[in-house]
Amino acid sequence: MVPTGERFEVVVVGGGPGGYAAALYGVAAGLDVALVEKDKVGGTCLHRGCIPAKELLETASVYRTVGAAKEFGVDSGGQPTVDFGVTQARKRGVVDDVHKGLSGLLSRRKETVYDGVGTLHPGRTVRVSGGASGDVELTGGAVIIATGSVPRTIPGFEIDGEVVVTSDELLELERLPSSAAVIGAGAIGCEFASMMSDLGTQVTLLEALPKMLPGCDDDVARVVQRSFTKRGIDVRTGVQVTGHERSGDGTVVTLAEGEPVPVELVVVSVGRRPLSDGLGLDGTGVAVDERGFVQVDERCRTAADGVYAVGDVTDTPQLAHVGYAEAMVAVRDILGEPAVPVDYQAVPWCIYCHPEVAFAGHSEASAVEAGYEVVTSKVRFGASARARIIGDTDGMVKIVAERTADGEAGQILGVHMVGPWVTEQLGQGYLSVNWGATVEEVAAFVQPHPTLSELFGEAVQSLTGRSLNV
Repeated sequence: MVPTGERFEVVVVGGGPGGYAAALYGVAAGLDVALVEKDKVGGTCLHRGCIPAKELLETASVYRTVGAAKEFGVDSGGQPTVDFGVTQARKRGVVDDVHKGLSGLLSRRKETVYDGVGTLHPGRTVRVSGGASGDVELTGGAVIIATGSVPRTIPGFEIDGEVVVTSDELLELERLPSSAAVIGAGAIGCEFASMMSDLGTQVTLLEALPKMLPGCDDDVARVVQRSFTKRGIDVRTGVQVTGHERSGDGTVVTLAEGEPVPVELVVVSVGRRPLSDGLGLDGTGVAVDERGFVQVDERCRTAADGVYAVGDVTDTPQLAHVGYAEAMVAVRDILGEPAVPVDYQAVPWCIYCHPEVAFAGHSEASAVEAGYEVVTSKVRFGASARARIIGDTDGMVKIVAERTADGEAGQILGVHMVGPWVTEQLGQGYLSVNWGATVEEVAAFVQPHPTLSELFGEAVQSLTGRSLNV
């Protein structure tokens, strides 16, 4: 049977953050856009990633707060307990509410959504099949690929959903294990290790690289590692896992060197791979590298005329907000409008473990590697009255600035935060980095007191040589 044919100005394949952002931004600009999604709009971020993970981390935060209530003179009636089934029900409620909101927004914008698997064919044709929309052939003046990513796995750790899991399966557990090994100490691995440890799981965190949180400033990573160790998380860096052997209700993780690790659950958290296989790219002119990433230029254009790619399917930071930004770049390019490329060195990063991590711009090491002479300042949250009020003083703010010819601190190159609620404090640091602001310019701004965010101002002020409180 010949599929039904439809023509749109833009066809978007994939309904995750990059995809739905492209659709919404395109429709807002007056374009006729079709969105193809094989599952639910919202993608991994909403259903199997950012949103559910942060809800579980918030449960851990509430548990910590209740457990420490006596310090504030509040009698909580003893050590709190967690009903993880209730936690999961609340998580699903949050996800469902956000999904309904997004679906309603797409409907109000009169977005055309097709349910099915989209494959790309020559001539900017997308064939949809296997879903409620039936067999449909769509042709676009432009096509945006936004199919996202899935968890990576490693040899010797086949995912069974019982003893060995990825983030997908972990987020659906109805009870937490008594012990777990988390393989990979990147952002996702640290978030899961932190959440499970706070809620009573004995966690061993295994990382092949010499330090945890690769890509973070070294001072920040050390703060997190000290905190994890103090809380009883067994952090092992520079170790290679070789496999595991089932034992009773659990398994034993074996290492190339060192004692094996007996645990109830293994969480494989070694990154994500692009979901480009199955797109049918052969013969379309779209180039894919050896790792499966769709290759694009600075305006998200592929090698095929009129075909773009955004989000995790490309080799750029796998962050929902990067997908949003790339979607806007692609749509503006389709419209023929000026499109400022995303500066990937300066995008904001947020990691929601305890203590939280947030940063933008160069780390001290990467700035030096890039050829800058730098000057830094570090101010600890112990100097913050607000941090003492809330009872959370672990962490710091670090500023990396360029050293000028006269030895003073000039342009702000990087802002790095670790501590209480820093994911909500990065805004002014991100703006400082991306506007190319100098230390003198930012130091002139008045900071509200008492706040956690004023520590950023103190860290900048200290680089002028005339700090107030530190």
